[in-house]
Amino acid sequence: MNHQMEKYVTKIMLELGVPAHLKGYHYLRKAILLSLEDMEVVSSVTKLLYPEIAKCFQTTDQKVERAIRNAIEVSWTRGNMRTVEDLFGYSQRTGKNRPTNSEYIARIADKIHLDFDINIA
Repeated sequence: MNHQMEKYVTKIMLELGVPAHLKGYHYLRKAILLSLEDMEVVSSVTKLLYPEIAKCFQTTDQKVERAIRNAIEVSWTRGNMRTVEDLFGYSQRTGKNRPTNSEYIARIADKIHLDFDINIA
């Protein structure tokens, strides 16, 4: 994955209000980058995505899932509501629940695919 793509993912996450000091921030960024390489990982987060991230960061699948969920929750409740609404079409303000981990990852990856005009496999 090229450096420009990593910077773009980081920019989107910061715009959404994912705090960079959380472990989940780093796991989430890695999850998005992995899904850009292969969107199949998003349809099987527990079997493919979390184990891959856990291996990279030398932790467990469960800790990866929990940290990502926490990072998403923080961005959903305290992040930039306008950016959240622009990306997801709804936010906490509209009364809808936050997206699941896989929905959140997939939506950001999809936006990047569209922005960079990447062919989706």
